[in-house]
This record gives sequence, C-alpha cells and structure tokens, in this order.
Amino acid sequence: MKLLIVTSLKDYQKEAIKLFHQAGIKVFSVSKTMGFKEDDSANLMDSWFSNEAEHFDSIVMFSFTTDEKASRALDLVNSYNTDSKIEFPIRAFFMPIEKASYLIS
Repeated sequence: MKLLIVTSLKDYQKEAIKLFHQAGIKVFSVSKTMGFKEDDSANLMDSWFSNEAEHFDSIVMFSFTTDEKASRALDLVNSYNTDSKIEFPIRAFFMPIEKASYLIS
C-alpha cells in the first residue's frame, strides 16, 4: 500500500482529479491549503515594495492506494507537466505504508 500525495494550485484542481481517475484512483481526499513562496533575492531593490512572501491558493490531494496506481498517477502527473508546460507544475510523490488497519484492493 502507498500514500499518494499531490499538490497543485487550486486553479488546476479539475486537472489533478482527472489524473487520479485516469490512474484508476476513485477514493481520495482534497484539502484546501495556502502555499507560500519566499523571495530569497540578495538584491534588496528586487523586493523593495514587498516585505511578505507570495501566497497561493492551493490544494493537497491524497489517497491510500496500490503501488501500481500510485506509480501510474506519478507518470500521469509527469506527462501532464511536460505537455502543458504550466508555470506552477502539479507535484506528486508517494510513500510506503508499513502497517494499516485495513487493506487496499
């Protein structure tokens, strides 16, 4: 069993859900979140008018799924990012689950 986690801008939520469906993942959760990007610029003039980090309306999607479905989802996300060339790509990763109170079929 794997824990698949996908993050994206809220604007790409429909696309991310389509990728889950294409991977055969029908049970998942979606949570709204706020993403931040801090400017690490060494040039103070670059951030003269902005003292705060940029923030973005984002989502986190996750599912407990099989290794095959998680791998397929990761491949689909990579293909989507390559084909669409969006400025803020969808991010995905998965981790093994050592123990669980139930089995995924």
